[in-house]
Amino acid sequence: MNKKIIIAITGASGALYAKHLFEFLYKNGVELHIVITENAKLIMKDEVGIDEKYFKKKNISIYENSNLNVKIASGSFRFDGMVVIPASMGTLGRIASGYSNDLISRVADVALKERRRLIIVPRETPLNDIHINNMLTLSRAGAVILPASPAFYHKPKGIDDIARFITARILNQLGIDNDLIPAYAGET
Repeated sequence: MNKKIIIAITGASGALYAKHLFEFLYKNGVELHIVITENAKLIMKDEVGIDEKYFKKKNISIYENSNLNVKIASGSFRFDGMVVIPASMGTLGRIASGYSNDLISRVADVALKERRRLIIVPRETPLNDIHINNMLTLSRAGAVILPASPAFYHKPKGIDDIARFITARILNQLGIDNDLIPAYAGET
């Protein structure tokens, strides 16, 4: 697989989704560029027992969210997609308003301006009018809003099956074939 994907992990609950996405893409030879916020590092440790060292593998590039002087912050860096997973409402709001004060919001801005695939996986409930308007703004700008809202037709046996469902939906949006969950068959 000759794809370049940026995974941005922010400080919302749902680190398991990012872990599953990373594992699938890494296992399938995708060139990965990872950005993790400071708060996300704490949440990852608490929710799934991993830290940023988990992502330090051969051919994986990891960037500090505070450093905007890196290649992925430039429109000249060509990539196939960016996934903000999980997306905090703060990060989502900064991206929606074009306020690029950190690497994640800058790269998302680049994705939008260069018409590259940007997938936002919001992890918040309930949503207020500001959240919904920010998502609408991003959708109109070309982003895919993919809430972490799993289905249950695949009869998940545990939390990993639920996370795999969301991962499969993200991979479909990136144009990456997968067999993580069976396709919906309808009535039998």
